[in-house]
Amino acid sequence: MWTRTRIKGLLLMLVVSAACRATGPQPPETITGDDSDVTIVPITHATLQVRHGSDVVDIDPVSGVDYSSLPPATIVLVTDIHEDHFDARGIGAVVGPNAEVVAPAVIPSPPRTVLMTNGDKKDVRGVPIEAVPMYNVHGETYHTKGRGNGYIVTVGRKRLYIAGDTACTPEMRAFTHIDVAFVPMNLPFTMSPAEAADCVKAFKPAIVFPYHYSGSNPQEFVTATQGSGIEVRLRNWYRR
Repeated sequence: MWTRTRIKGLLLMLVVSAACRATGPQPPETITGDDSDVTIVPITHATLQVRHGSDVVDIDPVSGVDYSSLPPATIVLVTDIHEDHFDARGIGAVVGPNAEVVAPAVIPSPPRTVLMTNGDKKDVRGVPIEAVPMYNVHGETYHTKGRGNGYIVTVGRKRLYIAGDTACTPEMRAFTHIDVAFVPMNLPFTMSPAEAADCVKAFKPAIVFPYHYSGSNPQEFVTATQGSGIEVRLRNWYRR
């Protein structure tokens, strides 16, 4: 039902999405893999690229960003239907000639789309990908359970968790052996920095990147995770 609160929330989301897009990639990050390094490029808001060898995985690419300095994607992951995650022009801007697009069933399917639902595990171009739940838990209905996907991607024998639009769900708290996590923190669509900190302390990723934090203060997350043994890499996803 399109209640006044929900309409107001969706309008706010559109404003936030339009305001938060950076013009280009941020400096790359390096994660030491078992065979060779994994490169992570923060781009903007919920958009990033992961590279390992010949594998180039773009997550939630959006239009309005200059991708010319980056290699084309061999795999694109789409987490949700909202425009800061699903942008057909953004996908078109990053895909290579034989790229596969991985998406939940709610997404209008472009060619070469691999549809996944929560709990699915597939090898896509040789890359193990697991679709995991992402949803609200406190009565909000911006993201209902089963509609969108978070993803656990394994490259260089490292397990990377891309949370997407989610609160601190029981499924997230139960994850194990996560090497790198990308965790959102913006109410009312996901969770607060304090809730995000409580959640990562439960599943203990080795490294966590706060992302998707427009309108929040991610330093609160940094402070709340001190002493946990988790390495927090706080980067500016909204630089212009």
